[in-house]
Amino acid sequence: MKQAEIIVIGAGAAGLMAAATLAKAGRKVLVLEARDRTGGRIHTIRNEQGLPFAELGAEFIHGNLPVTLALLKEAGISYNDTRFEMFHHHEGRIQQGDEPIEGWDELLEKMQQLPADLPLGAFLDQHFAGDQYAGMREEITAFVNGYDTASLSDVSTFAIRSEWEHEDDEAQHRVTAGYGAMIRYLEEVCIKGGGEIVLQQEVERIDWAEATAMVHTRDRQVYQAGKVVLALPLGVLQQPDTLRLHPAIPGYTAALHDIGFGAIIKILLQFASPFWMEDAAFGNPAFPGNTTRLVVSGETVPTYWTQTTPGSTLLTGWLGGPPAWNLRTQSPEAILQATLQSLSNIFRQDAGALQAQLTGWRVVNWTNDPFTRGSYAYDKVPSSAARKVLQQPVAGKLYFAGEYLYEGPAMGTVEAALTSGMQVAEKILLKDTPVA
Repeated sequence: MKQAEIIVIGAGAAGLMAAATLAKAGRKVLVLEARDRTGGRIHTIRNEQGLPFAELGAEFIHGNLPVTLALLKEAGISYNDTRFEMFHHHEGRIQQGDEPIEGWDELLEKMQQLPADLPLGAFLDQHFAGDQYAGMREEITAFVNGYDTASLSDVSTFAIRSEWEHEDDEAQHRVTAGYGAMIRYLEEVCIKGGGEIVLQQEVERIDWAEATAMVHTRDRQVYQAGKVVLALPLGVLQQPDTLRLHPAIPGYTAALHDIGFGAIIKILLQFASPFWMEDAAFGNPAFPGNTTRLVVSGETVPTYWTQTTPGSTLLTGWLGGPPAWNLRTQSPEAILQATLQSLSNIFRQDAGALQAQLTGWRVVNWTNDPFTRGSYAYDKVPSSAARKVLQQPVAGKLYFAGEYLYEGPAMGTVEAALTSGMQVAEKILLKDTPVA
């Protein structure tokens, strides 16, 4: 039986941030990770499956986010500014900019007047059920599915209202070497501080009620620690067949289900040439070189964006929310064909010709991944109260960490995960500090 002062379960951004912070403070930390790699929903690859460089998971830094940028500065990892140029595919053409939405001002006014929160779908049914609002409902559904990876049936109206209120033109960034460089740095900090990271250790049960917690893995390994940090994705914790807490903690289990966890499929396509630049609007040479072009459509795979690296021939497809959930069991080949047909319709190119131009591709089905089970968190109506429950340690021994516990404008991001991991570590260190 292996012992540690603190066991962290999950080597994603939250878990590694917690482990690195604790190790730097002199705590004996052991990290257990089910995968054969660290990073979780961060996965940077190079020269795999015909892809010279790709972010299979997290890709952007959405704004000047303090924890992320401070960590990159500490690690000496560079990042590049990028700007987004939005396009819509409408009536067979690609058009630059946002489409005017009928009833939008009325929508925002009704949202401001809403006295109590309710699911967005119910809000729209109450106030915007008429045929004249069909276009607006369609646009909102596409946005919530794609950006929040959420379902209108349970996403909080107040949360969406707050999200729209905080939209701004803040700078966007990409990590030059990929987010994987940040993960490697956190690993190094953890190990230099005396911590240990053990891969391919899928935890199936935690016995937490005794003096020390016992962590059991599927391959019958047992680990013992005074404290355990659960830094697994919310989608995993919501599944009854993945991890058992013994004894059960019904209040915490209920709270885990009171926070939404979205669905996503990401498709990476490497082509022989950037055919998308042939479209007059999309390929406008007047855009600065650091422009990420993003097109939204009504196709099966609706959203695509480009890289900012000069001459890059990588195109990323994105399918979120219930549509991604509905395709989660499809084969990678079937999802690829749906993607190529969607691109064919958007850019008026033959699907077979597009496939012939492919030099590499990869379908990243995070929703069907057993160690992720989805994308990232979104707020339901009871989510704020649920987070308050989950942020309290169980018997001073069991702690939760993850992007789903973050309260603020960067929910669902790497910033959220890093912040949660840091806060949990600080909570443990503060609790263990003797009172003078």
